[in-house]
Formats: sequence, structure tokens, C-alpha cells
Amino acid sequence: MVTIEREGGSRDMESRGSNSPPDPAVADPLPYEGVWRFTAPAVDVSVPQARHAVRDLLERQQVPVGGDTVQGLLLIVSELVTNAVRHAALLSPEIAVEVAVGTSWIRVSVEDNHPYRPKALEADHGQTGGRGLMLVREITGEAGGTCGVEQTANGGKVVWAALPLVVTVTSPRSTPSAL
Repeated sequence: MVTIEREGGSRDMESRGSNSPPDPAVADPLPYEGVWRFTAPAVDVSVPQARHAVRDLLERQQVPVGGDTVQGLLLIVSELVTNAVRHAALLSPEIAVEVAVGTSWIRVSVEDNHPYRPKALEADHGQTGGRGLMLVREITGEAGGTCGVEQTANGGKVVWAALPLVVTVTSPRSTPSAL
């Protein structure tokens, strides 16, 4: 069973990782804003567990996300976790999934300890695989979001996608940028 834990500290991506004090000009976070993280073994059964955990989190936190965005987001989670299970398990027996929700965006990421940085491959119609990251890039782009790969301090990687939320609340905060 997967348990998602809310991480402490800053709730917005712009100041995450920063040692600066919170900006008093920024309004209190909305009830659905936050960062949640869970770990899972790098095995096949973790793929549907991660997808269900993310879906349940969105419902529990009442994140204002449309059905099409939820479906795209869950497909992205499935693809990113599947890639980590298939390609990183040897060097990373455990993966981490993080969901970060801001006022106008949602970001999902999967972290593993394998140093290989994947690239979205061109479609080779003769192959039966290798299209997962292309699919992630397409879903993210069609939704008006962004995705990327970052190296971690321990030499692993984080593969992430950020999608905009369509909400009625106006906020000066922005979508996280690709690094």
C-alpha cells in the first residue's frame, strides 16, 4: 500500500529549496496547495499503485482539476513510473513520486537513483516501445504545460511534468518553469 505524506516547508515551487523566509505579500495557501511525496519499490505493481495514489490525493485535497487534465496527469504518472521501473530498478530499487500543487498548476515527478537521463525518442514504427516520454511531452504540451529532466545531488534524476490548472482564483503566482 502506498501512503502519501505531505512535505513540510514551503508550498510554492518558486521558493522550494530556498532558505529565504516566506514572503509576507503572498496570501495564505489555498486548501489544495502543497507538496506530497511517497516512495515505492521499483516493481511493476507500483505503476497502478502510484496512479491510484495520485488520483486519490487529487480527490481528497479537492484540487480543482478537470477530467481531461486528470486523465492526462494519470497517464503521465503511469509512464514516468513505468520508465523508472523498467530502466532504473537495477541501480534504484526504490523510486519517489512527488505531487506539487500550486494555485494555478500541478506538477508530478518521479525520482530514481539511476544516472541515465532519458530523452524522448523519435517514433520508430517498427519498435513496440520507446514512446512513453514522447507521449508525456505531447500530453503536457497540449495542456499548455512543460516537462523536463533534472539531475539530483546524488547522481540520479527527476523526470517531471507540470500542467496548468483552470481555476477561478486569480493569483500572482506563476507556473513553474522548465530548468
